[in-house]
Amino acid sequence: MKLAKYQSPGGQPGVARVEGDQLLPLDLSRGQYRSLFEILEAENPYEAAEFLTDGDRIPLASVNLLPPIDQQEVWAAGVTYKRSKVARMEESEAAASCYDRVYVSPRPELFFKATPSRVSGHGQPLRIRQDSEWNVPEPELTLVLTSKLQLVGFTVGNDMSSRDIEGDNPLYLPQAKCYNQCCGLGPWITLAVGMPPRNEIGIRLVIHRGGKTVYDGRTSVDHMARTFENLIGWLGRDNSFPTGALLLTGTGIVPEGNFTLLAGDIVEIKIDGIGTLLNPIVQG
Repeated sequence: MKLAKYQSPGGQPGVARVEGDQLLPLDLSRGQYRSLFEILEAENPYEAAEFLTDGDRIPLASVNLLPPIDQQEVWAAGVTYKRSKVARMEESEAAASCYDRVYVSPRPELFFKATPSRVSGHGQPLRIRQDSEWNVPEPELTLVLTSKLQLVGFTVGNDMSSRDIEGDNPLYLPQAKCYNQCCGLGPWITLAVGMPPRNEIGIRLVIHRGGKTVYDGRTSVDHMARTFENLIGWLGRDNSFPTGALLLTGTGIVPEGNFTLLAGDIVEIKIDGIGTLLNPIVQG
C-alpha cells in the first residue's frame, strides 16, 4: 500500500491511498487519525488506512503531490556504499582517511539533513546553493520511522550535496547538506509490507538537461555496507524522536567528478517498490 499527501485542485490538503493512476482519499474527520503521521503511528497502518478510505477516486494527474512528511525530523547516513566512499575521498585529500575509516567503522556517519520546511515533494524544485559551484543529487532509499523508531515504510530521497563546500573542509558538512530546498522526498510512502525483498530493490538516477539525458546511473540496496537495522539502532542512541523521523540511507550513485547540476536540470530518481521522484533544479 502507498500513502500520499496531496493538494486538491481547490487547494485543500489531504491524505490518500495510491492505486495506479488514482488516489483513494482518506477521511481524517473521524478524529482517531488526523494526519499521515498518526496513521503511520497506528498499531497497523495498513488496516488504519483501509478503515479511513472514503470518497470518490481522484485522478492522480489532477492533484499536486506534497512531500510525505508532517513534523518528522529528516536525517541522513553517509558512506554506506563503496561508491560514496570513493567519491567523498576524491572531494578532499585531507579528509580521505576519515571517509575510508568510517566505511568500515562500527559507528556510521549520521547527520541532520532537513526540517520539514526545507523538504520538496514530487514536482517541486530543489536548490543549488548560491555559494557553491559543484553540486550533485544523491538518490537514496529513505526509511520512514515512527516515534518509537519502528520501520513502517519507505520513500524516495534526494540528498542534495554541495561537494566543493564539503570537500574544502569536512567541518562544512552541515552547510553542504542543510539549506533551503535541500532535500527531496516522495512521491509517496510505500508501507513496509508492500516493499520487495531488500536484495531486489534497485535505484536509478537520471538527469535531464535541455531535453537530453546527461547522466544515467544505477545501483541496488544489496550493495549497502550496512543494514537498515544497524542505521536505525545508531540513530536512536541517546536520541528521541517524538514526531518520528525519516532516514536517508546513503547513496551508491555519484556522478563523475567533472559533473555538476545546473539550474533548469530535471532530476529523476526511481526506486523499485516505491516509484519515481522528479524535481526541477533552481539556483538563487
